[in-house]
Amino acid sequence: MEGAALTRRGLLVGIGAAGGAGAMYAAMGALGLAPGDQDKAFVPPRASDFSLQGRAAGKVVILGAGVAGLTAAYELGKAGYDCTLLEARGKAGGRNLTLRGGDRLTELNGPAQQVTFGERAYFNAGPARIAPWMVTLDYCRELGIPIETFVNRNAHAYVHTSGQTVRSGAARADMYGYVAELLAKATDLGALDKKLTRDDRERLLEFLTRFGDLGPKLDYEGSSRRGYAELPGLDAGAPLGAPGTLSQVLAAGTGRAITNDFGYEQATPMFQPVGGMDAIVTGLVEAVGADRIRTGAQVTQITSLADGVEVTWRGGRMKADYCVATLPPHVLAKIPHNLGEPVTAALRTPVPVAAGKIGLEYGRRWWEIEDRIYGGITETDLDITHIWYPSHDYHAARGVVVGYYNTGAEAELYGALTPEDRRRRALTQGKKIHGEKYRADVLSAASIAWERQEHIQGGWVRWPVIDSSFTLLQRPSARVYFAGDWLTHLIAWQAGAMQSARSAVTQLHQRVLRSP
Repeated sequence: MEGAALTRRGLLVGIGAAGGAGAMYAAMGALGLAPGDQDKAFVPPRASDFSLQGRAAGKVVILGAGVAGLTAAYELGKAGYDCTLLEARGKAGGRNLTLRGGDRLTELNGPAQQVTFGERAYFNAGPARIAPWMVTLDYCRELGIPIETFVNRNAHAYVHTSGQTVRSGAARADMYGYVAELLAKATDLGALDKKLTRDDRERLLEFLTRFGDLGPKLDYEGSSRRGYAELPGLDAGAPLGAPGTLSQVLAAGTGRAITNDFGYEQATPMFQPVGGMDAIVTGLVEAVGADRIRTGAQVTQITSLADGVEVTWRGGRMKADYCVATLPPHVLAKIPHNLGEPVTAALRTPVPVAAGKIGLEYGRRWWEIEDRIYGGITETDLDITHIWYPSHDYHAARGVVVGYYNTGAEAELYGALTPEDRRRRALTQGKKIHGEKYRADVLSAASIAWERQEHIQGGWVRWPVIDSSFTLLQRPSARVYFAGDWLTHLIAWQAGAMQSARSAVTQLHQRVLRSP
């Protein structure tokens, strides 16, 4: 417009039209109209998804510095409480135990083990995986603990049952295929007409054909899903041969193995902290304050008082306003107290479960190089039960395989052996699946029998029935509160310990806020 004054707005609009938003923003900066640099570094929000509302004061003694105890101390500390943790073992963490080179592992009625894993190698002797819906990941996020994927299901791992070893993918393909064939043929013959409309029938047949990879006659005759004898590439490859008959597949007993990860708690993908599960313990200890944790403090007496709780341990005594007891129930039941016989009886109700693991360090990652297995789990009907392949440090020179992870009678069998005999037996059993290479180039090993761990004496517990004992211990006895995975429906998971701790400290805090 001839004779019209050029305003800054008009100039910027013209620059924007000609050069785009980037050019216009640069021009705004030159004219002093754009925001300048921040005067401090950006810090992303990391507020907890749980916090006790309101500040309070009080002295709390926490029995046990495992995940439940550390979580309780962390949450109470944020709300203003003065917490002291008493831990009978030599370090915090409880069953969250990661073994590395230089560690020394002792056990009841057995020789000590000196762990000699190489640099960066580690073995999660306790918990090793986290489902994405679990509160454990919320604490990893809040505490700044990096996580990575844990491969829970891998079609290239194996299923070993009835003396036969097949890839997990092949076992699933065969079982799904035959089940789909039976149901599809029953549907096609009208056996389900009372349950299905014509449209339902067509949709179900379409699904079953895809689910089982059935042929035009609704037969399962094998599938490329089973895998290849010669891998496809420039040519189509050579699929594995025909599967066994339905009778043979059923006789192989693969059903338990291929459904082992169907549970909701086994949700895929699963996760693990980078560098070892004990990163969670390290994060909680740093947040709570290592000076608040007294290790080597085995509690010998719990006394409820009118105005608090007195706790005695070997070497000391203290009085607090409240107590949160997070020890395993079968251990807690043996500590003298004046909380009443119903509490003692309730604590004696859960039954400890034996659990064992072994970490085998190899000088060569043959499972990746030769078997093309990158993470995942091989399921077996042997007494080793599972073999786990590491889900980290792929293509490194070394690696640690979990050579067995068993529970119950199998765990007791291995736990009764010396560490060296556990190693020999695990290698002999694993050889049945992987061949002689399984026993070659083993650099070191470390094994744990949780029922033989002092002050723990079990991998977890089993309630014969969820009854009044369970609900009794979910409530306080005088000023003593109880917490642990054993008081939830997530037994053996860290998420259970954390949720139970949250419940206990919430009850405690609300009580304090109501107090005059």
